[in-house]
Amino acid sequence: MSHPHHHATSPELARLTLGFVPLLDAALLIVARERGCFADQGLDVSLSRENAWATLRDKVAAGLLDGAQMLAPMPLAMSLGLGRAPCDTLAPLLLSRNGNTVTLSTALSEASGATLGDAPVVSALALGNWLRGPGNGKRPRLAMVYPYSCQHYQLREWLTLGDIDPERHVELVALPPPRMVEALRSGEIDGFCAGEPWGTLARHCGAGRLVATGDQLWPDHPEKVLGVTRSWAEHYPATLGALLRALVAASEWLAASPENRRQALAWLALPPYLDHSVRHLESLELDVEPIRQRLFGAGMLRPTPQDALHFAEPIARQLEAQGGRFSPGQLAACYSPVHFDAATHH
Repeated sequence: MSHPHHHATSPELARLTLGFVPLLDAALLIVARERGCFADQGLDVSLSRENAWATLRDKVAAGLLDGAQMLAPMPLAMSLGLGRAPCDTLAPLLLSRNGNTVTLSTALSEASGATLGDAPVVSALALGNWLRGPGNGKRPRLAMVYPYSCQHYQLREWLTLGDIDPERHVELVALPPPRMVEALRSGEIDGFCAGEPWGTLARHCGAGRLVATGDQLWPDHPEKVLGVTRSWAEHYPATLGALLRALVAASEWLAASPENRRQALAWLALPPYLDHSVRHLESLELDVEPIRQRLFGAGMLRPTPQDALHFAEPIARQLEAQGGRFSPGQLAACYSPVHFDAATHH
């Protein structure tokens, strides 16, 4: 693809590799590849499935991946050096909003009476009151996907609504999303907070029940982002612009019709992507209560520092607990819309 006479906007990289974790909100990356949106922008993009967020983070930081679908708090945590050596990382585009569920094992949901209702405080109090009752034995073990994730912070927030101390009354563990359902079924964990399709899959196979959603806890929060290191963005500005335009095109194509969303689900079901984990879904049910996952729509993709405030607060607390200092400038740098606006001429 490379010509000796590059005009200013042709991508510096013809070929690149982006990481993803098998979740519904990898959809824009998968659609952009399968529908040809990347190719339309002069990019040959390979997608690399990573099963754990920590592996994906390390590969992006080491330059083994050019960028990736990331948990929304991850660029900030990486930039601050939480969980590994600091690596300035940017979130130039949002890939999704909402999509998480708090899922308890069927046994725990039935014993405690915690069920999905209009307000997450009701299920949290049901679990809390049951835990405080006589003879309820061992602490439940609840899993989230990564320490610096909306899933972790939402799970803690839900627990505290039920007067459940996340440090004392339960055991919190991190597990990769694809391991959640099997761990729940086998009794290794008693519940989890993870992105779709894992909560509805647990429900579908009888292993679990949804008791709260991320949208109930943090309405319309940013959930996944495109993440690239700052140094990558500075080295390959035209490539980044082309990536952003391709993902906007994928989002617009998804928005255009139910047929397109059915086709996207068929692509997600391919073995290199989400394979059997989406078998229980008849369509990509987007923006539907109570999960309200969003992958397209006006203003969905453009990042802003204001959007990040939900998770900036717990991250600032974690940093300060480790003796660090949080600066609002770092938040503004990570989630600035400047690259998005330049690429889409906002």
